Amino acid sequence: MEFRQLNTFIRVAQLKSFSRAAESLGYSQSAVTVQIQQLEESLHTRLFDRMGKRVMLTVPGTQFLEHAYNVLNEVNKARLFMSDTRELRGQLHIGTIESLCFFRLPALLRLYWEKHPRVAVRVTTGEPEMLIEQMESGELDMIYILDEPQYNNNWHKLSEQREKVVFVASSSLSAELQAIPGLTVEHLLDKPFYLTERNANYRRVLDRFLASRKIILPPLLECSNTSFIIRMLENNQGVSLLPWYAVEQSVKQGRLSLVNVPDFHAALYLQIFSHKEKWRTREMDEFVRLVERLSS
Repeated sequence: MEFRQLNTFIRVAQLKSFSRAAESLGYSQSAVTVQIQQLEESLHTRLFDRMGKRVMLTVPGTQFLEHAYNVLNEVNKARLFMSDTRELRGQLHIGTIESLCFFRLPALLRLYWEKHPRVAVRVTTGEPEMLIEQMESGELDMIYILDEPQYNNNWHKLSEQREKVVFVASSSLSAELQAIPGLTVEHLLDKPFYLTERNANYRRVLDRFLASRKIILPPLLECSNTSFIIRMLENNQGVSLLPWYAVEQSVKQGRLSLVNVPDFHAALYLQIFSHKEKWRTREMDEFVRLVERLSS
């Protein structure tokens, strides 16, 4: 049994395809087939069922996959220990959502480069579903997302922090709303709403709450760009539901105000993941450390 065979086995299990695994690893398809055959011979069992173009793990293959992940993880720990004294000068490819890229990453990367100026960072933005797919295919080192708690046996959760989701409006509109005795979400509904697109993470929080009360809210504006929504709120009499990190500066500077609605409480979670197969580099661990430092 060889280390490269384990690596190839895991990639085939992830992608459910010999050809796609070969492409991602830079091997020929025949080389991948030979490696899997050799691994199966050494283990005296069949790891995959091949039905036409479909590849599926057998029961022994599913059991062996967890052991293969553990072996790779231990090897990566050993590599990390041996390189622990070297200056960070590798690469880091982060996948994140647009709002985190705009409101959190600039300060994070400034601090990161102050300490580790030789690290080359690449950032890819997208919806959580797309970023998860890219992490699982090995395109991203790690993903930094805001969502409901996510769990998967194939991922390492490197960080999780609660983030409140709040109603915000211009200061004048907020004062008007806060003067309403017994303010509820229903009191907000006759105001213009500027919301992220349907099925976006913090939009889902509001839609579920309204659905529980059998309310449908047609927003005046839907937009995937959180910074544009904030600009609209600052210059127009509207309301939105946004994560605190996105509106914190606008609130502190008086351009927006919170609308405290006693019957509504919501939160999502800032989460960082890497794939179990991914070697946890010092560059990745340092990014996680700084995220948690700035959030504490």
